[in-house]
Amino acid sequence: MNYLGAFIMAIISYTLINNVVLSRFYGICSFIGVGNKVKSSLCMGAAVSFVIIMAAAICWPLYNFLLVPAGVPFLDTIAAILVIACLVMIVGLVMKKFLPALYQSLGIYLPLITTNCAVLGVVSENIASKLDFGMAMANAIGTSAGFTLVIFLYACIRVRLEASATPKAFKGIPIALVVASIMAMAFMGLQGIGV
Repeated sequence: MNYLGAFIMAIISYTLINNVVLSRFYGICSFIGVGNKVKSSLCMGAAVSFVIIMAAAICWPLYNFLLVPAGVPFLDTIAAILVIACLVMIVGLVMKKFLPALYQSLGIYLPLITTNCAVLGVVSENIASKLDFGMAMANAIGTSAGFTLVIFLYACIRVRLEASATPKAFKGIPIALVVASIMAMAFMGLQGIGV
């Protein structure tokens, strides 16, 4: 398989088969917290995607061309957290300036992107797996697409459940967790796709 084919398969794999939320349970707090409104879920997915892709694009060369040659590769987590925090501040400032209503609706979940395990997980996995820059970006793009896809589908299902006659004992978080577990099982069925 050529490099382009491997790049595309990696994106598909990280999006569907090794979905960051449903198979590794990274980013579950924003998934559950924002996953009850379709528009908010799409915007959260876009914000998380931007941060993941930019963090991967910045942290890979930072690690390989600065930290490793300087003999301090153990500072990778601290450097990644600083990069992620700066990116989240930029996203927050842009949203506050141009999309104030959305900024308010996301609330505390927007700053929580800084501590979103999905973002740090991609950067750490890229380093631990010694991926080249192309495959690191495939990981970031696939993870971003997977996060956005899953949070959007989850929000659509939750909106439908709010309008349905859910038993009283399952209203709110219990039915949300049931939906998340059924989605995880459904995505596990896609594992046979990988090559």
